[in-house]
Amino acid sequence: MPAIHTYHVTVSSTAIDANGHANNVEYLRWFQDGAISHADAAGCTAATLAIGASWVVRSHQITYLRPAFEGDRLIVKTWVATFEKVSSIRRYQILRPSDNAVLAEGETNWIFIDAPSGRPRRIPPEIAGLFTLHPSGAP
Repeated sequence: MPAIHTYHVTVSSTAIDANGHANNVEYLRWFQDGAISHADAAGCTAATLAIGASWVVRSHQITYLRPAFEGDRLIVKTWVATFEKVSSIRRYQILRPSDNAVLAEGETNWIFIDAPSGRPRRIPPEIAGLFTLHPSGAP
């Protein structure tokens, strides 16, 4: 599994706000969709569910660089930067290939939890081992 995962999205009309471009909330949604796509592709989603665990976002940070517009085809690049005892930092970059523009960059801090209790749980090595770490801030 490559360290950097790509997820494709086309900006829909429902993503557009009163300013005529994609609402900032959509960028976070695209980050999450890219992360889930990566976890699914790596087998992490199935492995996590099989042991009665889940992932939740504790915090996120996004730097908005350029707007996205209806019909834009975007690429969300995402990668796992770190694994700690119960948390993982995942980074993102959203690109518009039509003009090679970087629209946003950011990261999320994911917490591994025990699904029934909702409490943080140590990340098992077999879960962390599903990903190749890419610690740098850029793909």
